[in-house]
Amino acid sequence: MPDRFTLGPEEREFFTLVRAATFANPFSDERVAIDLQITGLSPTASHEKRVNALIQEVHDRIRRLAADGKATIHPFSGEDRNLMENAFLFDFFHQFLAPFDAFIPRQMAAGDTPIPVTFAGEALRFLGERGFPPAQCRRYFELCYQLRRAYFFIYHGLVGRSPCMKRLRRDLWNNVFTCDIGLYDAHLWNRMEDFSTLILGETGVGKGAAAGAIGRSGFIPFDEKKGCFAESFVRSFIPINLSQFSESLIESELFGHKKGAFTGAVEDHKGVFDRCSPCGAIFLDEIGEVAAPLQIKLLQVIQDRSFSPVGSHAARRFHGRVIAATNQPLDRLRRTGRFRDDFFYRLCSDVIVAPSLFQRITEDGGELDDLLAHTVARILGNPSDDLTRMVRKVIDSRLGRDYPWPGNVRELEQCVRRVLLKGDYEGDVIPAAQDLLSRISEGVATGTWDAGTLMAAYCKLLHQRHGTYEAVARRTHLDRRTVKKYIAQFDG
Repeated sequence: MPDRFTLGPEEREFFTLVRAATFANPFSDERVAIDLQITGLSPTASHEKRVNALIQEVHDRIRRLAADGKATIHPFSGEDRNLMENAFLFDFFHQFLAPFDAFIPRQMAAGDTPIPVTFAGEALRFLGERGFPPAQCRRYFELCYQLRRAYFFIYHGLVGRSPCMKRLRRDLWNNVFTCDIGLYDAHLWNRMEDFSTLILGETGVGKGAAAGAIGRSGFIPFDEKKGCFAESFVRSFIPINLSQFSESLIESELFGHKKGAFTGAVEDHKGVFDRCSPCGAIFLDEIGEVAAPLQIKLLQVIQDRSFSPVGSHAARRFHGRVIAATNQPLDRLRRTGRFRDDFFYRLCSDVIVAPSLFQRITEDGGELDDLLAHTVARILGNPSDDLTRMVRKVIDSRLGRDYPWPGNVRELEQCVRRVLLKGDYEGDVIPAAQDLLSRISEGVATGTWDAGTLMAAYCKLLHQRHGTYEAVARRTHLDRRTVKKYIAQFDG
């Protein structure tokens, strides 16, 4: 039996702080405060310097323990063992950051097929040498992969320094791991399909990126025999924009259909609920476009975890998470009855708000510089300070500081492209839709427009906002052909 070791008071205090850092949300102010307390660095120290100092301090402590024969969990018991297990896992995670970070883009490039994890054997041996049993080694290896994926997609996919973007990243992390990663690890790592999420925000704010960060960060088991994870995270996230489909086709896209279920159903078709794996998530974008009957069916799927393809009575099981989003004011949708309360209550395990670009820039002017640099680098394939400054100069001279950015981040991306092409950007204040709304109001107020003109103008306005005849048809309760006729006859 090995000698028993006991941590000294200073060691226990240090490793207690390390445990607090491990459990803290990496995008929270709490984590920053803990890092600074451990490292003794100034609050002005950069994120990279702070984290690297913490990693090095923990590694040095463990190296000194190893010199005394204490670099394994076996000689410790009680609270000391708990602290050392956490410290060894912290050290392991950061020792293998580079391999994990290199693996993620390789898997992205490979697509749906899981690729071999060449460093898995070394990683599992590392944990085994610290005294963890084989099953626990595999479990922690899987968890560390999930942690690194979540950080990768939240950090790199949602650029911005403003307080509202910091809150968004913090909220996304909690959505994946809960507010207490210890709770998640002990009880919920394989139960997150019960937690549906609703993302709110204007068009173009990045709701899809937020949903993707959640959907690509689910827990994925590791298959030791094959030497790869059981599934590619690329396959685990399935987005669908509900406004793109007519009412008659949405059910088929969601639930699938059997051959002969309707005209044109020449073979069986799997819907997104059938294609979603237990490790995955479905992203239902523009959920505010869905009619009440389909809301009821979706509610039943989320509640009972079962569905039937169109034309079939056979029940099929749905295993993944549901993430939904809308760019419409949720309170108005619910107040007017277009969004059922019972459907909302099945979706709202978590409600996340993606902020507008104008709010982000208003809170921190440096946000615009970050986004421009990020966008230029993505377009060119490399960073360019000169071109970023050129774009910023055009924005400052042509748009000014109070430009509202009605198209949000999506507009900003096209602004950068326009400046690179033409050296100019005049902005977009959506004059057509706003002018048409004023004209409709004036026509109603003066009584100069007849019912046909009002309906045609209203259909035109909705089409300008939502882009498809199907979306207009759902809002007006007209068929698609009638909507198209009204829009065509409006003289604009």
